[in-house]
Amino acid sequence: LYASSFFPSNYFCSFCLISEKSKPAEKDSDANEDEDQTNAVEVQLPGSDVALEILSSTQFEALKGKVCENTLKAIADMGFTKMTEIQARTIPPLLEGRDLVGSAKTGSGKTLAFLVPAVELIYNLKFMPRNGTGIIIISPTRELSMQTFGVLKELMKYHHHTYGLIMGGASRQAEAQKLAKGINIIVATPGRLLDHLQNTPEFLYKNLQCLIIDEADRILDIGFEEDMKQIVNLLPKRRQTMLFSATTTAKTETLTKLALKKEPVYIGVDDTKEEATVAGLEQGYVVCPSEKRFLLLFTFLKKNRKKKVMVFFSSCMSVKFHHELLNYIDLPVMCIH
Repeated sequence: LYASSFFPSNYFCSFCLISEKSKPAEKDSDANEDEDQTNAVEVQLPGSDVALEILSSTQFEALKGKVCENTLKAIADMGFTKMTEIQARTIPPLLEGRDLVGSAKTGSGKTLAFLVPAVELIYNLKFMPRNGTGIIIISPTRELSMQTFGVLKELMKYHHHTYGLIMGGASRQAEAQKLAKGINIIVATPGRLLDHLQNTPEFLYKNLQCLIIDEADRILDIGFEEDMKQIVNLLPKRRQTMLFSATTTAKTETLTKLALKKEPVYIGVDDTKEEATVAGLEQGYVVCPSEKRFLLLFTFLKKNRKKKVMVFFSSCMSVKFHHELLNYIDLPVMCIH
């Protein structure tokens, strides 16, 4: 079940339901309390009056003259006024065409940090479908690719360039047909991208201007090291390259040396290997009896209908069941599995 990725004000909230039966048996007097009692940790949802460390004092308006009005208008429609720290520090050098390695934690706002310069690059070059692909964004998983594509779609609201999503599990033939027509900006998973690079003759990528590798550490952790080497070797060498990672490892350093030929700008935002999520992300959990989990989930979703929420389940079957049930009881949701 999938309802979104980010709260409107640059915030993200994680909420977990845990069955009491999964807890070890208590040995103190509390073990004899009524089974139906729910032991909950209240989650204070972030509001617009909460100042997070990830926000900088720089306004998106400061990009006037450097970023086209179409992009700034789309950002305003998305509800963003201030940049996060990673955005304020990376967008200026990226607009200058510099290669960049960014160490940014999940939830820091890095998606817009690389999308804004990428869209601006295509806009300035007046890319057309006949020019083929100018930007490739690589994400580790289908879910992250879809999330990035969702942000890109909003950012492209007033632009006329073509953009598309290429990922495993989707129709390869349909993707090949779209590639033949010309997709200026591609969001892709590594395996499917490599497949098209090797086996889709109509895929025009010789005009590539920028390669963006997002969540590089995760890409390598889940076994795409060889795929990434082949992808980098197949793509044109004259390009801008951006690499973002929550952590720095020996593997990510190797990929950095392979993918980035020019002297890159290194930007780290609270770069500590121990914490891969920003302190500003609030997380909470609720311990409750198994039979009350759905009731609690339903109540939580109903109270937060105006917010964007993601709910994860353990199986596709569970996603389908809850998707049908929640829509049936008048709580509209969409599902991805």
